[in-house]
Amino acid sequence: MLFRALTAVGLSFTLATAAPANAQQAAHPEPWSEAAVGSHVDQEMLQGVLTKSQLQTLIEQGKALFVAKFTTADGVGRPMATQAIIPTKRKRPLQQSFQRLPGTDSNACSSCHNDPIAGGAGDFVTNVFVSEGFTNADFDTSDPQFSNERNTNHLMGAGLVELLAREMTADLHAQRTDALRAARETGAPVTVQLVTKGIDFGKIIAEPDGIVDLAAIDGIDTDLVIRPFSQKGVIGSLRQFTVNALNHHHGIQATERFGKRWTGEADFDEDGVADELTPGDVSALVAWQATRKPPVEIEPANEEWRQLSKRGFAVFADIGCADCHRPSLPLNGLRFSDPGPFDAAGTLRPGESRQDAVYDLALTEWAKLLPRDENDAILVPLFGDLKRHKIADQQVSALGNELLGQRFVDRDVFMTSELWGIASTGPYGHRGDLTTLDEIIRVHGGDARQSRDRYVAIDEEDRIALIAFLKTLVIEQ
Repeated sequence: MLFRALTAVGLSFTLATAAPANAQQAAHPEPWSEAAVGSHVDQEMLQGVLTKSQLQTLIEQGKALFVAKFTTADGVGRPMATQAIIPTKRKRPLQQSFQRLPGTDSNACSSCHNDPIAGGAGDFVTNVFVSEGFTNADFDTSDPQFSNERNTNHLMGAGLVELLAREMTADLHAQRTDALRAARETGAPVTVQLVTKGIDFGKIIAEPDGIVDLAAIDGIDTDLVIRPFSQKGVIGSLRQFTVNALNHHHGIQATERFGKRWTGEADFDEDGVADELTPGDVSALVAWQATRKPPVEIEPANEEWRQLSKRGFAVFADIGCADCHRPSLPLNGLRFSDPGPFDAAGTLRPGESRQDAVYDLALTEWAKLLPRDENDAILVPLFGDLKRHKIADQQVSALGNELLGQRFVDRDVFMTSELWGIASTGPYGHRGDLTTLDEIIRVHGGDARQSRDRYVAIDEEDRIALIAFLKTLVIEQ
């Protein structure tokens, strides 16, 4: 069967030898078509572990979708639906298709994720507005009482980040299960410190009757699922992120959430285009994002910079930055199942296809360059901990400037930003309104206050060295 192509790039791919007689013709729509998507990826073609050639085909399809400038012929806009992650009808038709509020606000994924390459971050001009918790309510104002303004994060190395989150979540769930078993067998409460990959998420108390006291957990949701994406750490997978963003920013609605199965309608947003993107299309987008080459730490050719950066890394550790911005976390496996084990309603879920697809990231060229520890675990150099922290206080409050909580996460609590690629992705802060690394370090409050104060107190030469080190963490073009 033919793995169908996109009008935007005119590509056709074959995953197996048998193909319908008209398949080749269907793969090449008329060049004058104003649609960006010519035909769709068939999810049933994605079964089990994809070979290298099959994965490369899917990646190319995903990239074509990521950079495609969707049009009304594809279903851009959502005249009778809101930005909400739960399919929600508008009370009245939208007066204009594009606006800088709840969207739609762009034609292509790469319109915002483009710095310094497709899949990268975005300048201040690409900021988006999100309502509280992406709830059912719609809004038509940028007033901070109704929406939070956010800068665009980069997606480089995103597959590794999700794999880390999956392993850590499974580990935390196993600790909870073991604690409940021990409490039941002993008839006494069991207290467990939740630690995975060296990151402490507080503690739980398992009771003999099956109740779990979660009052002392730290930096994670009560279901003990690590959600590694977005500034608040509230998006659990690339698949969820993709389906959310397609609707929010483009008004392109994935059938796995907005189709007949969940809404009873093929054209939920009433824009005249049914079944806008298939589960296979979403899988292609996920595969492309999951296989993005992670940022790297360069060794400067300039001798002075090289020496400064070495000194700067030592300063980084000495003043406590590495306590949250962990230089690396160990990863045990590179097989990325899609959908993932923690994908839930609103996305395709495990077992809903004949056989779930697996993208082996070890097939990528960049994976061969990742370092390993003494246990042969891959060391993912993300400079993060996949944990939420309080980041503002009364004296250093600049990063506590949002008025709305999100998904029950407090206003001044954010996920630790991974620093890999930071030299390539300014401006900084969740709003992207700080232009230098020195500025963003100085506004760290809350849990990071001591490290921030140490940074302010050290010699100017050490501050310069620290910045010189951070400037080596780049996205290669």
